[in-house]
Amino acid sequence: MNEIATDAVPEFPILRTCPFSVPDTYRKLDEVGGRVHQIRMSDGRLAWLITKNEDARAVLSDARFSSEKLRPGFPELSPGGLKALTYFSPFLVNMDGPEHSQARRAVLSEFSVRRINAMKPRIQRIVDTAIDRLLAQPERPVDFVAHLANPVPTLVLETFLGVPADDLDTIERNTEKMLREARTEEEQRAAAEGLHAHLDAVIAAKEENPADDFLSRQIERSRRERGGAADRFELASLVQLLQIAGHASSAAMISLSVLTLLSDPEQLKELAADPDRTPAAVEELLRFLSITDTGPLRMALEDVEIGGVRIRAGDGVIIPTLPANRDADAFPDPDRFDIRRTPDTRHVAFGYGAHQCLGQNLVRAELQILLDRLFSRVPDLRLAVDPGALPFKYFGQFFGPSELPVTW
Repeated sequence: MNEIATDAVPEFPILRTCPFSVPDTYRKLDEVGGRVHQIRMSDGRLAWLITKNEDARAVLSDARFSSEKLRPGFPELSPGGLKALTYFSPFLVNMDGPEHSQARRAVLSEFSVRRINAMKPRIQRIVDTAIDRLLAQPERPVDFVAHLANPVPTLVLETFLGVPADDLDTIERNTEKMLREARTEEEQRAAAEGLHAHLDAVIAAKEENPADDFLSRQIERSRRERGGAADRFELASLVQLLQIAGHASSAAMISLSVLTLLSDPEQLKELAADPDRTPAAVEELLRFLSITDTGPLRMALEDVEIGGVRIRAGDGVIIPTLPANRDADAFPDPDRFDIRRTPDTRHVAFGYGAHQCLGQNLVRAELQILLDRLFSRVPDLRLAVDPGALPFKYFGQFFGPSELPVTW
């Protein structure tokens, strides 16, 4: 086993400080040797860290590793952080086995290539309107995060879900309050009750005024399955999950993608001259940036050998996407951003296996449309500050710039 001295075990999460570089801790672990390493969680417990792409895909596609976060002993990023999940109907991403398969099948068609393709004209209108507003700002530089990267995912979600943007913003703020600001169990419970009340009102309004959108169709599905009223508790968790997964991650990915391209004028010029390259460039951005540093997380349900290490039943397992997507055994010259790279489906930016991100088709479409329209309409867009002076933060689990001043 690749166990190392207790005082040498790195602490997790291992967070990046540079948007383009893998943290030094991962490089030092590579130098130690071995494929799987021990790390220490914030509560002092040890868990296993998976950094090789092949091993990451093996764990993420193996039913012997559980995603059910309320199992006793499941690894936590912060002590007591999983307590908030007890206030909600189980999230799709936290289910295992038949329960997960059934819940996923119920929504899978909503994210099909056909349905997302039908949304593309609306996504382009959203992007073009946001660019209009960016260009209409009376002073420069303009914060790209505030004027484009943040509003576009919210408005795309509004179109997809059928939930007004103002409600989505409120859901995000209340979720953040419950997960990050509530210090006591009483505060957490009160925040959860407030969030539930708002979600219940959102669903009730949609029941009264259904439309051609995700939430309306899920309300109707729930009514059919129950033979009566829809299960608002279940639907609330579904809306909350899609808000969490669909906004912060997309906003961070948009901001970092634009920063990456503006920092590489030659490749940006090549991309702007040949929009047919955009799908491959998006795939490379997803691999290279890998904006989630803190997961996925799993728990072994039985003894399993991964990368020559026996992981025992009950052990926590962490699979950060960044080192797995910068694995030289899977991707030649992995630390080089290259839009000419042949797209490789081995990257795990959207996870892998049964829990692979449902919204990946929507994310790809959003990024492709935004990059094409932005650099077509604003060909002289450029950074207004040195990249080294940019402030960065984590939006939940997602790394990105908190500001991105641009001019043209």
